[in-house]
Amino acid sequence: MIFSVAEIVSYVSHYMTLLPGDLIATGTPAGFGLGMKPDPVWLLAGDHIRIHIDKLGYQDYRVISQI
Repeated sequence: MIFSVAEIVSYVSHYMTLLPGDLIATGTPAGFGLGMKPDPVWLLAGDHIRIHIDKLGYQDYRVISQI
């Protein structure tokens, strides 16, 4: 990670009140897919992302084009 968890929580808490159970989705730095081996893997418009955390549930995302 580029920033520590403490730095991220401190930064976010300047702009909103964090409550027990809140999640901060940090993602990955730009260009992360370039490091995939043997070939780069990129998210494309229409791709579906599902995040699951035990006892909390799922978050679903659909990638869209911004062009």
